[in-house]
Parts: sequence; structure tokens; C-alpha cells
Amino acid sequence: MFQGTGSDVGKSVLVAGLCRAFKRRGKKVLPFKPQNMSNNAAIAKGGTEIGRAQALQALACGVAPRTDMNPVLLKPQSEIGAQLIVQGEVKGNYDARAYQTHKASLLPEVIAAFERLQQEADIVLVEGAGSASEVNLREGDIANMGFATATQTPVILIGDIDRGGVIASIAGTHSLLPDNERKLLKGYLVNKFRGDVSLFDNALDILGTQTGLPCLGIVPYLSEAKTLPAEDSVALEHTETVAVGGNIKIAVPQLLHIANFDDLDPLIAEPDVSMILVPPGSPLPGDADLIILPGTKATIPALTHLRAQVWDIDLTAHIRRGGKVLGICGGYQILGKSIDDPGGLEGPAGEVEALGHLNIETVIKGPKTLTEVSGVAVDDLGAVSGYEMHMGQTTGADTANPFLNLKDHPDGAITADRRIIGCYVHGLFASDNFRHSFLKSLKSRQQGLVNFEASIHETLDSIADHLEKAINLDQLLKLAANP
Repeated sequence: MFQGTGSDVGKSVLVAGLCRAFKRRGKKVLPFKPQNMSNNAAIAKGGTEIGRAQALQALACGVAPRTDMNPVLLKPQSEIGAQLIVQGEVKGNYDARAYQTHKASLLPEVIAAFERLQQEADIVLVEGAGSASEVNLREGDIANMGFATATQTPVILIGDIDRGGVIASIAGTHSLLPDNERKLLKGYLVNKFRGDVSLFDNALDILGTQTGLPCLGIVPYLSEAKTLPAEDSVALEHTETVAVGGNIKIAVPQLLHIANFDDLDPLIAEPDVSMILVPPGSPLPGDADLIILPGTKATIPALTHLRAQVWDIDLTAHIRRGGKVLGICGGYQILGKSIDDPGGLEGPAGEVEALGHLNIETVIKGPKTLTEVSGVAVDDLGAVSGYEMHMGQTTGADTANPFLNLKDHPDGAITADRRIIGCYVHGLFASDNFRHSFLKSLKSRQQGLVNFEASIHETLDSIADHLEKAINLDQLLKLAANP
């Protein structure tokens, strides 16, 4: 099990890279995360959902994602509350205090899922959540040491040297844990190292004295990791321009409770695209060719937040100048005339006026749509595939002009001037021919990346190459076999 000394230390990427490294050694390896908190989700077997990071790790292992890999998923939809999903099934909404008392009851299901994976794998790589040192939340824990002690799984700590204080974070985490948990710690990894590794030699001596733990590897800063789907919106908090120098300029406002923002990754990978993620408090750029309104876990609160940033006025000005707009899922709903959440599924119950750029109305209600889809886009833009993951049903005059003709149903809407577009399908831009044609409709361009999925596999292989050099994989295997 890989536990972090803090959030965003690189656990997900390291586990994905190790999954690929062990797979290349001929091992049957599977990923597992007891509890994930993320609005970046993926479709799993049977029309269910798990965290995007575990879907990526499954891809690295060469297997299909399924709910056993992430049995408990929390999807934040307010500052203090989240939707709880257990084995792919929505179990309701919980504020932080209510979930704190409830989570211990989920441990049997978590352990059962883990044991099912164990039965078919040579090795299961387990990812913790957040920080192992959050001892104030230890009671009923299922994500870190609570899981590790219940299953007696050996633990490797991961510290992030790029953020500073890695010696204190590793030694401090070790000192905070009680003896029975400390005994499960088998070593540590130093992640995101830049420069001369020998300059860290005396730090290894200090950590050895303080913790008695061996260093199992010093991992270099992996710039390739930026091209992989991020686990959650922590990765966006200090990000604005994520791709520069391209002729095609795309702006994306960081909506409240932004979800499935890995929809943007194939566009960011294109060399002729400049992608601007606009943080709250900043205006939408006036020279953008396209503005994308991404998905969000709570559409009405996101709409209220959008207006508070005056992005609605920026968007109207962009349209007046002849710019294009694409709304995906929650962003599609925001572009309509109204959004009604009569049951309060995503926040306070009630109906609000939306932006009115599409003649559609949305009612937020169940059941939740979770399905993989494929079809073609209008205007000869090409074949698409992806997935739907949303609450709500959308109707209205503009749905008679769908943007996508899927195999089972039409989806979305497009205005007669082709400037305002909305749809429910996530993952559109991973379809290479569609992505090229859509970008070409914005500006003249040459063919971009040939195969986005192949580029993900190349990145995973590259990271696995780095980890083979930086980490003692044989020692990891021994620890797993003889904890």
C-alpha cells in the first residue's frame, strides 16, 4: 500500500507507473483504492463508476476497470458535503461530520472487494487517500491506516520533495503513528526530485536515524505525468495556462465542483492548441476561439458561481464577437434556459434561470445515467465515443437539432449558426478524427496527434522506465510476498 505524507504527492501516478512496470515483468497486477474523493470519475464494468485514477491504473495493468478497484467513491458537491457511491451505487449525500460516523460501516465491503482482487492477482497495488498522518480523522478510517491494519497490508510512504519539507513530512508522519501502525511501514519513496540525487545523501542518514525506515527509491520529477488524467481538482488550484504557443486558443472557466475535466486532456496534448484554465476572479479572455463549459457535480451552484465571476457577461461578449461555445454535461445544462432541481439532489431544491444561449430546459432527477456511448457528430465532424454520467433530463426546441447522433439516441443541441453547442457525452475529444475535425472548424490546421490513447500508453511506458531505474522493484515484490 502506498500512502502519502500529504495530498497531491503523486500517489496515483506512481501506482499507475508501477502497475505498468510489474505488468511488463509478467505479473498479474491489479490496482485498488479503498476510498476515493474525486469528481473525476470513469465508467466501469456494468454501467457503474469509479475514480478516474483507478481507471487509468487498470489501463496500465491491461484490464477493464471495475468497482472492486475503488469500492467507495465520494463526489464533492458542496463545501462540506459529497455524494456517496458504494460499489457503483449512489447511497445518498453526506456532510463531512455525518460521513465521519458512517464510514466505519463500509469497511467490510472494502475488505471484501480487496480480497476478491487478491484472489486473482499476483500483486495488488493499493493507493491511500490524502495523508497518512491525519490522525485526527483516524477513528473509523478506511482509506489509509484503518484499511492497512485491518488487512495487515505493508505500507510504503511517499513524500513530495518538490513542495519542500520532505524530511519533516516523512519523519513527522512516522512519529505520529501508534506502534501497531508504525510496524506496517516498510520504507519510503521520495517523489518529484530535481537535480543531483547525491545532495540528498545526508537526508537519507537523517531519515534513517529518525525512522529506521529504508529509502526504496528517489523518483525524478516526471514531466510526462502532466499528460495523464489528474485524480481530482487539486491539480487545477494553482493552474491557469496549461498549453501555450498554439494557434487555436481555448478558454475553460474553472466551474465550482468541476468534474471530469480530463475531457480536456486530448486538446491540451495538441501542439497547435493553447489552453487557458481560467480561475475564479479572472475574466474569460477576449481573444479565445472557443470557450468550453465543462462538467460540474452541482450544476445550479456552479451557475451561481459562474455569474458571481461575471463570466456570463464575458461569455455573451464572446458569442457577440463570433466565438464558439461548447458545453459538456453540466456545462450543457448551464447553456439552457432553465435548470430545475425539485428534489434537491445537487444542492438546495428549486428552479433557476440559466444562461439562455440554447433553447432547452433541464430537470435534475434520477435515475443517474451511466453508460458508454458511440455515434457520429453532425456536420461531418466524424465518429465519436465516450460516456454519459449525469443526473437530469433535458428537453426543448433545440434538442431537435442534436449535436451527436448516437447509436441509441440523439444527444445535445447545436444552434443554426453552429456557434453554440452542448452535449452530455464525456470523452469526446479522445476520438482522434473528431478532435481534428472539430479543431479544424475553429481554424485551419494540420492533422494533430494520430492516436491519443496510444500516447497515454507511451506515457505509462515512459514512467515505468523511470521507476525501473529509480525504485527497487524486487524489494517491493519481496515486501508484498513477505510483509
